[in-house]
Amino acid sequence: MNNTALTAAVAGFGTGMSLIVAIGAQNAFVLRQGVRRDAVLAVVGICALSDAVLISLGVGGVGALVVAWPGAVRAVGIVGGVFLLCYGLLAARRVVRPAATGLVAAGEAAGSRRRAVLACLAMTWLNPHVYLDTVFLLGSLAADRGPMRWTFGLGAALASLCWFTALGFGARLLGRYLARPGAWRVLDGLVAATMLVLGGSLLLRG
Repeated sequence: MNNTALTAAVAGFGTGMSLIVAIGAQNAFVLRQGVRRDAVLAVVGICALSDAVLISLGVGGVGALVVAWPGAVRAVGIVGGVFLLCYGLLAARRVVRPAATGLVAAGEAAGSRRRAVLACLAMTWLNPHVYLDTVFLLGSLAADRGPMRWTFGLGAALASLCWFTALGFGARLLGRYLARPGAWRVLDGLVAATMLVLGGSLLLRG
């Protein structure tokens, strides 16, 4: 890789990381799954692969379609807002009525994994900010790189993979601090607040 390609890749990595590390619904969800050690590989894979697909669409020029169809973005925002509010209410319910433990019982693993996968897909693809950040913003920045735009996009996709891997699998290090039910109530409270605020903002903007 020559210096020009390396510069584009590093720029893409830095830009992607700066956009993805902000506290949001997706990050809060991955963090909770990581701490619970519940379907972590599937959740991390869905998030990273989804970002790679969306970044590719943006680099390929699909970002212009997002701008051309504001009604579609608003519709996604409304659906996503309702979903986040529902998820936030469930998290708030866990704060009021906490489960005996935050870890998944062996007999519940299969059903829990399906729920986690479906929730992760919804959290990713029903969030209009994902489209605006990855498809439009990153796509626009990549276009300025000319022939190096795909290298820029590769760097951004790599940033997504590194972040979600670190967040999902690194979160288990918090397990010993969350051994008490009270600690789980704090975590669920943070998740609930994040989901409710973001969901409400999406509905208000819609």
